[in-house]
Amino acid sequence: MKVVFFGTGDIGLPSLEALFASAGHELLAVFTQPDKPFGRAGELKVPGPKLFAGQNGIAIHQPANMRDIDSVEILRSYAPDIIVVVAYGQILPKQVLELPSSACLNLHASILPSYRGAAPIQAAILAGERESGMTVMYMDEGLDTGDILLVHKLELATEETGGSLHDRLAEIGPLALMEALTLLEDGPAPRIVQDHGAASHMGKLKRGDGAIDWHLSAGRIDRQIRAFDPWPGSFTGLKDGTATKIFPPVELLPGTSAPPGEIIEANRQGIIVGCGEGALRILEIQPAGSRRMPVVDFLAGRKLQAGDILTGCS
Repeated sequence: MKVVFFGTGDIGLPSLEALFASAGHELLAVFTQPDKPFGRAGELKVPGPKLFAGQNGIAIHQPANMRDIDSVEILRSYAPDIIVVVAYGQILPKQVLELPSSACLNLHASILPSYRGAAPIQAAILAGERESGMTVMYMDEGLDTGDILLVHKLELATEETGGSLHDRLAEIGPLALMEALTLLEDGPAPRIVQDHGAASHMGKLKRGDGAIDWHLSAGRIDRQIRAFDPWPGSFTGLKDGTATKIFPPVELLPGTSAPPGEIIEANRQGIIVGCGEGALRILEIQPAGSRRMPVVDFLAGRKLQAGDILTGCS
């Protein structure tokens, strides 16, 4: 089948590579978001799919808006049988969804209808789910509301982070995609209507979402720290106001208690902080303007003591 790939995030790279390597499918072009400034220096960040396409002689298109008629006509000129979308970053209009002769498929990093939206990986960890997966669905004009073709599931590890789950879901993407394409070729492929009443949603994360609320339970804060690693990260404020990033893993201490945000101990074994329920031990941090370091290194140069209060920090 003739395929056009839409994707910007790295989670779609293994699926793009599988399409390119597949003898049974012809990869016609890659559509991805325009290069964007990144970091304090404002250097342009090139999407991974663009880099891969350029290295392998695949046509590249970076329209600012897929609703633009010229962009739609460029896509139409390829006459694709299938459009495959993985973390593209734009909502595709009806004229694009109806263009392929067979289907417009989206790979979404959750078990739909749970966790529609831009941050399904983080949402699953935050909620304490035991499993996640990659859903292949037929796209419609809604946000992740299309009928489901298939789902590939995996179990979450005890210390799963946003980064580790992203990479594991990226790895199973090609398996799910190739199975879906085979089902479409052999036909008729499954088409399961989502239970919209059971749907949940998590929008795009912002840096401020990483502020730690110490009034939450230690378990919930642990899930946040893991879910938001590597981005947007989880932050607290020291007693002098210094913003400090906290990294996983942290140690849960359910039998220990203190007022939320109060330091119980600060020594070479870590910093123990009271939470709304229980406490946790911080092992690795990064103060603003400094490097990531073990707590023991941090305490060698700064004084924290029992009774100091940590705060939320945006």
